[in-house]
Amino acid sequence: MESRIWCGVLLFAAVALSVSPAVAEEEVVEKVLTLDHSNFSDVVSKSSFIVVEFYAPWCGHCKALAPEYEKAASILSSHDPAIVLAKVDANEEVNRDLASQFQIQGFPTIKILRNGGKSVQEYNGPREAEGIVEYLKKQVGPPSTEIKSVEDASSLVDEKKIFVVGVFPKFSGEEYENFMALADKLRSDYDFIHTLNAKHLPRGESVSKPTLRLLKPFDELFVDSEDFDVDAMEKFIQQSTVPIVTVWNADPNNHAYVNKFFEAPGSKAMLFANFSKDHDDFEAKYKNVATLYKGKGISFMFGDVDTTQNAFQYFGLKAEQAPLLIIQKEDGQKYLKANIEPDHIDSFVKDFLEGQVKPYIRSEPIPEVNDEPVKVVVRHSIQDIVFNSGKNVLIEFYAPWCGHCKKLAPILDEVAVSFESDPNVLIAKYDATANDVPSESFEVQGFPTVYFRSSSGELSQYDGDRTKEDIISYINANRGDKPAQSSSPKSESVDEADSVKDEL
Repeated sequence: MESRIWCGVLLFAAVALSVSPAVAEEEVVEKVLTLDHSNFSDVVSKSSFIVVEFYAPWCGHCKALAPEYEKAASILSSHDPAIVLAKVDANEEVNRDLASQFQIQGFPTIKILRNGGKSVQEYNGPREAEGIVEYLKKQVGPPSTEIKSVEDASSLVDEKKIFVVGVFPKFSGEEYENFMALADKLRSDYDFIHTLNAKHLPRGESVSKPTLRLLKPFDELFVDSEDFDVDAMEKFIQQSTVPIVTVWNADPNNHAYVNKFFEAPGSKAMLFANFSKDHDDFEAKYKNVATLYKGKGISFMFGDVDTTQNAFQYFGLKAEQAPLLIIQKEDGQKYLKANIEPDHIDSFVKDFLEGQVKPYIRSEPIPEVNDEPVKVVVRHSIQDIVFNSGKNVLIEFYAPWCGHCKKLAPILDEVAVSFESDPNVLIAKYDATANDVPSESFEVQGFPTVYFRSSSGELSQYDGDRTKEDIISYINANRGDKPAQSSSPKSESVDEADSVKDEL
């Protein structure tokens, strides 16, 4: 979940195109195909290649993408063969199963479906019309392009991008077949090329046997592997395409690597600084630390405070705490050092790896007044309200921007009002964008996620219909008769968290 949330903050709003309503109604014919639960399977099963955008009408990024997506659809409708662009309103209740099937965690999400929907790939291309067109044209052509000369390579290879290269003595055999299979599988993520002569390649050295070569615009400029097992090649590419230090700044060439950083497995160290005054002081020392701990299950990112305001909002931090180092584990636990000095980076990372750093816990303040029907729960109060109150508690994990959450809110208000005279039932809400979710108890993969903890200590996720009647029926059927003893994990040690909390 963490990686998908992080990828969402990297989407860029395109410039909305203004069209006169009268002209639009008279002249514009929509080329984007509208799909929903009733026709999706039928259309996709008959398509060898179709692109589907999952969107929500309230989503600003979706609104910005819409005219670009429509323009691209119009152009691609004339391609031979035609390339179909479609859209699904994932905000509609009737399309929830489709959104779940394709693991839609944010909007807009674009999928490339091949072979009647049997192969599903992420769309990782541009979000403006011209870029969408060029990207998708490549997706329907051969998965890899042959390089026959130095001139071919010069015209094709962009030294600011990653290229996966297969070098072969002949275009046949197991190594070649496996390479092409991998190229087809990962073609939406990388550019693939193949050649009979490595000397045609930039930065190239000759090879005497089949070789998988990765051309990179960072660190060592190319790396080789001779293992052509498909899984081994995929792992090699995954590990080799994350820089020793990923840079997150205003340069759009870096954004793809930031996405990969957050999608990579392992812990993530994120140093945020003001590049205009602190960059030179930190860059070399941070890269030395990253090199020292390479292969230790931790990746490193260096971000400019001016560019990464969404990250500060996500963590609930303030720019004046920079230079700021945050390390996040795969389970979501975070460790923080505010106003860090360059010479202290190594010791903090070392202490983290040795388990000597206490976790930072993000929480909104506990409300002084909490008298609405639906009670507000924050990270520092969830233990007392949900686990230690002895009540039957229905708790919604929500995001303020989530359309489904907004739709559910008045329904939960009605449920809460109906139980106002029952002291043993409590309806609560938890802003999961402003408070860390206790991952040992709750699995929140999307919004809204609703859990119920009975007074007898049973914890379950509510997956029923989101109507007042169904929720009330579920609570009455699953409530406990007696107050429960606390069965949650002990409260975290919050020495470090408290010191951070005091700063916020």
